[in-house]
Amino acid sequence: MALTFPDRSTALRALTGRTAVMLAALVLPLAAGHAQTSPIAITVDASANRHPISPLIYGLNFGTADALRDLRAPINRSGGNSASTYNWRLNARNAGKDWYFESLPCDPQSINDQFGSSFITLTRAAGATPMITLSMLGWQARLGPDHGRLASFAITKYGPQQDNDASGFYDAGNGIAANGTPITGNDPHDAQTPASLTDEQARLRDLVRQFGAGGLPYIILDNEPSMWQVIHRDVRPTGAHADEIAKKIIAYSRAVKAIAPTTKVVAPEEWGWLGYHYSGFDQQYGNTNGLDHTPDRTGITQGMDYVPWLLTQWKAAGHPVDVFSLHFYPQDGVYSDSDTREVELARNRSTRDLWDPSYTDPSWIKSVVALIPLMRKWVNQYYYPGTPIAITEYNWGGEKLMNGATAQADVLGIFGREGLDIATRWATPDATTPVYKAMKLYRNYDGKGSAFGNTSIGAAVPDPDTVSAFAALRDTDGAATVMVINKQLEASAAVTITLAHLPDHGAVETWQLADNALTRLPDTHYANGALGATLPRQSVTLFILHNAGHG
Repeated sequence: MALTFPDRSTALRALTGRTAVMLAALVLPLAAGHAQTSPIAITVDASANRHPISPLIYGLNFGTADALRDLRAPINRSGGNSASTYNWRLNARNAGKDWYFESLPCDPQSINDQFGSSFITLTRAAGATPMITLSMLGWQARLGPDHGRLASFAITKYGPQQDNDASGFYDAGNGIAANGTPITGNDPHDAQTPASLTDEQARLRDLVRQFGAGGLPYIILDNEPSMWQVIHRDVRPTGAHADEIAKKIIAYSRAVKAIAPTTKVVAPEEWGWLGYHYSGFDQQYGNTNGLDHTPDRTGITQGMDYVPWLLTQWKAAGHPVDVFSLHFYPQDGVYSDSDTREVELARNRSTRDLWDPSYTDPSWIKSVVALIPLMRKWVNQYYYPGTPIAITEYNWGGEKLMNGATAQADVLGIFGREGLDIATRWATPDATTPVYKAMKLYRNYDGKGSAFGNTSIGAAVPDPDTVSAFAALRDTDGAATVMVINKQLEASAAVTITLAHLPDHGAVETWQLADNALTRLPDTHYANGALGATLPRQSVTLFILHNAGHG
């Protein structure tokens, strides 16, 4: 049976009433109508599951200088679909399917249009590490006279289409004919020009000339190559075979190392569940014929999943990839602005996709994902054990919602607890949003650089879909930090936090994000190895236990 794939928007990836911390195990009554028989028991154990938290998990995509500084973001990625078509000589890109397959000059005033040296300069000036993407697509944007836009599917050439750029470039169609069929046989030279490894080598040399051989700490090799036939079908209408991507990454990595030997190569940047298991060619084949007998899987990879097979090929070639990277976006409408109860509950649950081997994703995936353990298993089994793993694009939606903020806080806690090495959120949220403030709660909650701890310790909860918790030790001042996330849509949460292998009493500083306000609550103390609180619905609360020591 033929399989219809979801489109990218579906298959991928948009003080009042608060209660202060109570002494010891004292808990205030809950609001009427939300009765709770007993407090939710959270156990923090400073001797359990101790390991460093990589600071690089708090990264951004296209972070502005202000955002990088305010969030103390340590790493900043320039990537995405347009990075595949970036022409560094013209400072131009082709937007592909995202925007009418237009080639256009990059806007120097837009952070989202920074793919070159200006991005590196901005990022370094803000104290962060840049990640730049090289193109392997084989095509790059070209421009018309006076750096004018060009259209890959011009209506004047290919006829009426179902949609066009009505915002100012009316001739740019969406590549879908009026009868609903995709336009094929177009001339790829209409808006793009062939590019090669030699072109990207010249780009690298130019960057090294500007920033030095050590000025390019990370180079990403393209973006979601198994989606080229969808996003960039104007120039790559046929999906890439598995062996093409394996060979290209080996060749491009060698080119990078020849010019900048200390640069870490990041790949393969695949887009999601199907992209982990099937090549672009097989995904395209499966869209019409189903996935039972896909050509690459039955032939090239000999039954192996696509990404693990890539790892075997890279290992056989030496060590071309230094950081193993994937993208992930939750499904079933979670990656959206939706605030329906159904979606918000799904958003609460779906963070399990990052870690839980007992959670079956209920969307079209219909499988256990447990992404971080899966990535670690793949590099340990098929590549080099201990290879850093990165999720360089992720987004849990609900950017303007407290539900999105609780999800974002949960995700960052999971990254630290599960030992992820690098993460960069797609993209940087607006500073007025709850999601931005959730990120700030981890990195700069007081505006003075204070942050969640840097050594993860055990934090156990009975049901992470309703209330989750993460704990850490902070080397700078010896504090223990506990992040508690009440995901419940309507109910406040009475919690009791029991502390093990930590002093049984001490001072508590509390910061809380609720109703899109990040505030400091009155300082208190805890005693008898426990503290209690009633937390507002859809809130994130950070407890800083001062002078708690390291147990």
